[in-house]
Amino acid sequence: MNFDYTDKVKQLQGQLLAFMDKHIYPNEKKFFDEIAHNRANGNAWIPTRIVEELKPLAQKAGLWNLFLPRSTRAPQGLSNLEYAPLCEIMGRVPFAAEVFNCSAPDTGNMETFERYASEELKVQWLEPLLRGEIRSAFLMTEPDVASSDATNVQCKIQREGDHYVINGRKWWSSGAGDPRCAVYIVMGKTDPEAPRHSQQSMIIVPSNTPGIKVLRPLSVFGYDDAPHGHMEVELKNVRVPLSNMLLGEGRGFEIAQGRLGPGRIHHCMRTIGVSERALELMCKRLNSRVAFGKPLSTQGVWHERIAESRIMIEQARLLTLKAAYMMDTVGNKIAKSEISMIKVIAPVMATKIIDWAIQAHGAGGLSEDFPLAYAYAHQRTLRFADGPDEVHRNAIAKLELAKLVSVHEAAQVGMPVTRGS
Repeated sequence: MNFDYTDKVKQLQGQLLAFMDKHIYPNEKKFFDEIAHNRANGNAWIPTRIVEELKPLAQKAGLWNLFLPRSTRAPQGLSNLEYAPLCEIMGRVPFAAEVFNCSAPDTGNMETFERYASEELKVQWLEPLLRGEIRSAFLMTEPDVASSDATNVQCKIQREGDHYVINGRKWWSSGAGDPRCAVYIVMGKTDPEAPRHSQQSMIIVPSNTPGIKVLRPLSVFGYDDAPHGHMEVELKNVRVPLSNMLLGEGRGFEIAQGRLGPGRIHHCMRTIGVSERALELMCKRLNSRVAFGKPLSTQGVWHERIAESRIMIEQARLLTLKAAYMMDTVGNKIAKSEISMIKVIAPVMATKIIDWAIQAHGAGGLSEDFPLAYAYAHQRTLRFADGPDEVHRNAIAKLELAKLVSVHEAAQVGMPVTRGS
């Protein structure tokens, strides 16, 4: 495995770092001030002007749709390994990824359209998403069941003539609060009598379809994540054409695995970026503060925490790059163990480092004067998003146990065995 960045990636890194220095960091406070202003005037869900002003600049700089590999509609798209260091840079500031049209859940939804949708659906929805003209949401999790086991999903998708009729209630539907959100990808149950992993399907639902009601935004540690939002959504007798079904009935799990692999690793790439920033802020703060007659940075406890932070970041980055490399070379299915491992490690690592950074900032770290409290809330959320830690650990354990079963079976029939293969 060779994780050296190519000349192309190094050039894009330089361009992206320059763009961040010129346009993103100087406007970070303005972004949150604008949301606060909108909230004070009764509507926090208005898209911010600053992000919309920066998008054309990102497009002009060639820093647009970098996340999508192997697509004729996005020729600038990179491989997962190439994209990793760039996504990491974007992750340093909460709104940066959207500026480059590389933010969740749109990235996962665009990849879903690209891989699984008909040509007609691609023209209708993928192309405007790639142009940044609309946004999207992914509706999977439900309030009334343990959605960590997606076979529990109860949302009904029933065929009636030339349409499917959808009834159910979803929550944590990221992006559904944005008024630019024009389309949902909905996971529901088409056949409760089918084999367990063939009961669910995914279907495209325009957000303005009659019968859809956005009930409320859900907050995380008090943050509502406006104008993006994580919404509770009711679907009542929502009718869409048969042609809106992705791949066919019963193939929802197949699509979910294809969609969630890239989404999970993108989260981890951004997580490394925010961890790097937290470590930088920690070190700057420790150098600038004096307690008990000497700078905080000279105290041994902080040496331990700084060193441990650097070690954890490097470990997480290397495993992320390995997972990205495997996704590019052997595919998401073979890389599923590495994807699960990094999905567990990255947010746990980030919340630990951000927590130390908050501690270094004193009470100020809890406030909105610094980006740490918001970053902590987001990273703690990622221990649930795209599957909770427990589900990923369970999957990893099963794969490890299966290796030993394979070794035992091979030994029984006298076959040569290569451990770890």
